[in-house]
Amino acid sequence: MLPTNRLFSIIQILRNARRPVKAQQLADKFEVSVRTIYRDIAELQNQLVPIQGEAGVGYILKPGYEMPPLMLTANELEAVALGAHWVSQRGDKYLSQSANSLLEKIKEVVPEHLQSVILDTNLVSANFAQAVEDSINMDDVREAIRQQNKLFIAYKDVKENTSHRIIWPIMVAYFHSVRLVVAWCENRQDFRHFRTDRINKIEVLAENYPRSRQTLKLEWQKKEKITLPQTNSQ
Repeated sequence: MLPTNRLFSIIQILRNARRPVKAQQLADKFEVSVRTIYRDIAELQNQLVPIQGEAGVGYILKPGYEMPPLMLTANELEAVALGAHWVSQRGDKYLSQSANSLLEKIKEVVPEHLQSVILDTNLVSANFAQAVEDSINMDDVREAIRQQNKLFIAYKDVKENTSHRIIWPIMVAYFHSVRLVVAWCENRQDFRHFRTDRINKIEVLAENYPRSRQTLKLEWQKKEKITLPQTNSQ
């Protein structure tokens, strides 16, 4: 385990402990020496984490201590940095700007000993295909998805034929070079995928689509035989 991850884990253990935790117990759990645990405790105390106790007796965390809102491990920060780097290169214009803004905000609040994880990351996303530019404002599409608004679109197919449709957008799929809006199409009465570089025009309609986005996503997954990653959010 990385030292920064171990510091975070020590805080978690002390928060949950009902009695003093000895250095030897921590050393056994993390498979390090007792001397290393002493150094970790000293480092946490230097960061103003209110740990009380001493060698041979055990350590406790002062009641009422709350960790900072953004207390991430080095691995978690690397995951964020890698994901944000990919989005900054492969996302649409506004999402790319947001990815860079996210990293700037994180750099402002992470502890000093984790700054290098963001500033000098050793993980990169390799991209060999040129991203195709969108023909529309993707901010409008994402807001329509969040609010479950219908969209009127002018769509040009691979043969350069343009059709006008009303769709119920439920997701945007980001690939290395293109993006697809996943939606229920009123014209086709079925799910369709629309490349964002072929949508020439969109108009956000005031009307909401009649079924929930979550229900539509489940129907789409069943039809396409696709399993999406599970999250804790609704």
